[in-house]
Amino acid sequence: MRDAPAADDVASGVVALAASGDVRARGQSVARYHADMTRVCVVICAGDADLAEDAVQSAWPIVWRKLGTLRDPGHLRSWLLTVAANEARQLLRQRRRGAVVEIDVADVGSSHGDPSDAIRSVDLRAAVRRLDPQDRLLLALRYVAGFDSSELGRAMGLSPSGVRSRLERLIARLRTELDDD
Repeated sequence: MRDAPAADDVASGVVALAASGDVRARGQSVARYHADMTRVCVVICAGDADLAEDAVQSAWPIVWRKLGTLRDPGHLRSWLLTVAANEARQLLRQRRRGAVVEIDVADVGSSHGDPSDAIRSVDLRAAVRRLDPQDRLLLALRYVAGFDSSELGRAMGLSPSGVRSRLERLIARLRTELDDD
């Protein structure tokens, strides 16, 4: 009886096939990772879903071009998320010149709950939008993509302890900004 292939062997095979242009392997990769890439980019793009989708769409050709350079197929997910995050930051830099701020208008007279119920959420979104894109990237990779400090360190060029202290300072800063007292 033959043993099932190890997960690393399967990942290596899919990466090798996708790198060689195999349409099915590329389709599997897109199906598996596109949503994760989009979620991370939405945070980096301060909630702009259209810009985030543009970033992910522009990341895929880069992925296909550079996939053969990926040394460890076990790090495929973190590598893909990092490529998408870099594209999101690039698009933000390009669009920063003529940014338009959109203001949500309360739906007066509807059956929805009291708008004051959402103030805390609005305040948090506003505070996150004011962060540097690099700080939003750190938050997105940690709390949206679920990266641990080792993965974050690899993705951001920091040590795991450096990542933890940077996250701690960032969260303290957000808490201070959101403090109602």
